[in-house]
Amino acid sequence: MAQNWLITPSLRAGRGLDIVRIVVALVLSVHSIVRMTDGLVGDFGEFLSSVGCPFSVALAWFVTLSTLASSVALVIGRLVIPASIFHIIVLMMGILFAHRHSGWFVVGGGRNGMEFSVVLIACLFAVMWSYWPRKQKI
Repeated sequence: MAQNWLITPSLRAGRGLDIVRIVVALVLSVHSIVRMTDGLVGDFGEFLSSVGCPFSVALAWFVTLSTLASSVALVIGRLVIPASIFHIIVLMMGILFAHRHSGWFVVGGGRNGMEFSVVLIACLFAVMWSYWPRKQKI
């Protein structure tokens, strides 16, 4: 008997979220890797200084290294909730300080907007939700 794929419940939802977790981590890690290999941490520090952040170069290094560490944690599936929270905070600050002034669209209807950051935040919330501790029913 053939299954109707329109109403079949997913038995692999966890595996789907594993794919989202790993791909989001890899996408976010590229920013840190490129920033370090191309010597752009200082430029990031200058940007942070321009928006009023104190200790901007130290903060740029902290964000760069912490983003990389959080991405590694997500890839290996450890400390998923704190790593997701850290990434969400960084993405929200990126929206606040850089992307909101450019509108919604990254390309097409605009440039450098916030839509991609919002999608990444939603993915991180979904991953975090799947790892959130639940009370056991007795």
